Amino acid sequence: MKSLLSSRPVLWFLFLFNLVVAAVAPFVVDGSQGVLTAVGMGVVSLGAGVSLVRDRGRQRSA
Repeated sequence: MKSLLSSRPVLWFLFLFNLVVAAVAPFVVDGSQGVLTAVGMGVVSLGAGVSLVRDRGRQRSA
């Protein structure tokens, strides 16, 4: 499971999908639920983005 979640296509999907959901959620879902959804999805998106950037640095140095 770890190798699947750390593959580049899955990380790109997690990054882009969660970023779009985080941007749209406050407009689609009313109130605090929309804000909390945006924050949660934003955290997942940032985690995937950081992992993509970190892995890119490793590939260039290798």
